[in-house]
Amino acid sequence: MFDGPEPIYLQIAQMIRAQVLSGELDEEDQVMSTTQFATTFRINPATAQKAFGQLVEEKVLYKRRGLGMFVAPGARERLRADHRERYFDEVLGPALAQASLLGIPADDIVAYVRGHRPSGGSP
Repeated sequence: MFDGPEPIYLQIAQMIRAQVLSGELDEEDQVMSTTQFATTFRINPATAQKAFGQLVEEKVLYKRRGLGMFVAPGARERLRADHRERYFDEVLGPALAQASLLGIPADDIVAYVRGHRPSGGSP
């Protein structure tokens, strides 16, 4: 399951973020304990704890003493805002800079986004 080049704790954190973003985990839902997570995915409990700690720091999860970890109120919106910002910085910004270098008019870009072919040729 966790076989990418990224450290396992980061893969776990990303998996939980994706579950929150998709609605699979709702605000105030309880998530598996670190022990359950470690047993289910056959990983070291310290690795799961590191992932959960990162998500607590990001305010995606919070701990209720004696009860476990829960999805924090507002977590989905915080994650969406973060993803939107990164999307603009990492995808749209460079694409628009390239479009500018190619002399593509803003009207053509808007037409393409709206699902219409630009007047000057194929997108």
